[in-house]
Amino acid sequence: MDLQLAGRVALVTGASAGLGRTIAAMLAAEGCRVAILARRRPLLESLAAELLVTAEPLILTEDITDPTAAPRIRDAVLSRFGRCDILVNNAGGSRPQPPGELGSEETWQEAMELNFHAARRLTHALVPAMQAAGFGRVINLTGQDEPHNVNPANAPNGATHIWAKALSRQVGRDGITVNSIPPGRIRSEQIDLRVMPTEESRRAWAEREVPAGYIGQPEDLAVLAVFLASPLARYITGQVIHVDGGTRRYSH
Repeated sequence: MDLQLAGRVALVTGASAGLGRTIAAMLAAEGCRVAILARRRPLLESLAAELLVTAEPLILTEDITDPTAAPRIRDAVLSRFGRCDILVNNAGGSRPQPPGELGSEETWQEAMELNFHAARRLTHALVPAMQAAGFGRVINLTGQDEPHNVNPANAPNGATHIWAKALSRQVGRDGITVNSIPPGRIRSEQIDLRVMPTEESRRAWAEREVPAGYIGQPEDLAVLAVFLASPLARYITGQVIHVDGGTRRYSH
């Protein structure tokens, strides 16, 4: 299937590892010109070296929680490529708290900045260029909405889903779609280093919780993100689409 992505311009945040890195690579393989953004430049440079076969990526080293970063990022992408068709808001992270603790005010503020405001500011900065082009795709990587305990990163997930739904209604007639993808347990730095550091723990959890029987690989989610980025997905907007191997128990 031709996804009609050749020549499109995509910006992927949190592109240094895991889901962001895989999504950027898949978009480039489909013919997109890509801007890759994260804080760890050496990892971005190694990704850029891989992508040089199919693209000439723009490397952006920014802390997206800086309130002044969004206009700089927008200007850099538009200066290099003249447009931005696709924005993948992937940067974020969980903030689990020790049992019985509710988290400090600083932790809650930081989680909201990283997991909601940063993506909102960057999206708002780029929407006018998408409107002018008559085409745009905004894809937000969020998180679970079945919280099992207090985690300051859960509230921004809900905020992102509501904001994205509202934005999708406002910009739909401009050829722009806005969707959110909450990953289930997908192999990543966070999962492998902080949540399930051993193969035994990952296998046991998957056998107990995942109907598919295994913890997903980044490619299992990236294929959906790349499809949603394509012109073929023009009638899919304002949605929250879970990619979790069937883990969540709600039917809606």
